[in-house]
Amino acid sequence: MKVLLIIPAYNEEENILRVCREIEEYSSEIDYVVINDGSRDKTKSILEENHLNHVNLVHNLGIGGAVQTGYRYAYLHNYDIAIQFDGDGQHDINYVKDICEPIIEGKANLVIGTRYLDKSKSSFQSTFMRRLGSRLISFMIKCLCKQKITDPTSGFRAADKSIIEEFAKEYPTDYPEPESTVCMLKKGYRVTEVPVNMKERVAGKSFVSPWTSIDYMIKVSLAIFIDSIGIKKERRK
Repeated sequence: MKVLLIIPAYNEEENILRVCREIEEYSSEIDYVVINDGSRDKTKSILEENHLNHVNLVHNLGIGGAVQTGYRYAYLHNYDIAIQFDGDGQHDINYVKDICEPIIEGKANLVIGTRYLDKSKSSFQSTFMRRLGSRLISFMIKCLCKQKITDPTSGFRAADKSIIEEFAKEYPTDYPEPESTVCMLKKGYRVTEVPVNMKERVAGKSFVSPWTSIDYMIKVSLAIFIDSIGIKKERRK
């Protein structure tokens, strides 16, 4: 199967080369594309100087726009599986096989890597406020879609060809992970989770604070509620 890692990157000059080299060392059979989301630092020059496969966006589109660009790339190049993989180094490349397995076995269309199914798998846990927000969003998804998703904000996800096509055509821009999960569940796609390891950011700075976590939690809850009532369910095999 053709597998592509989609790596959105914004101002990741301290991380992106290391992340790409780790992927190359892990397997020569897995492709990757870095979506440089209008970075203002040296990310673009690092990608070009080291001949790393990438797409440069002229303007910063945000995580949703960057990831959708990656899905369009996967769709146009006929990939069987596309995996979202952070450019900051927090996702563990050694779990790519695990996250692909349910798709390869025909058991799922979308697979989410979670920190919470088996906490012994992950060496890093997020802040209390982010965990609280994740639990509340998870509860809301359970109420709206009748399925528990333990890590609804996880960006470490694998999609099969049907999901790649869906996301290439339309992808949420504001709160992409929980919103797109709700959309796929409401359309009848099979969504599952597998335990994965998440690592601490080695370099650079996260823009998430306790206050932004609260704001995110409120806004994403409203967004997924609106999404859930606006999507006609379609039964998938």
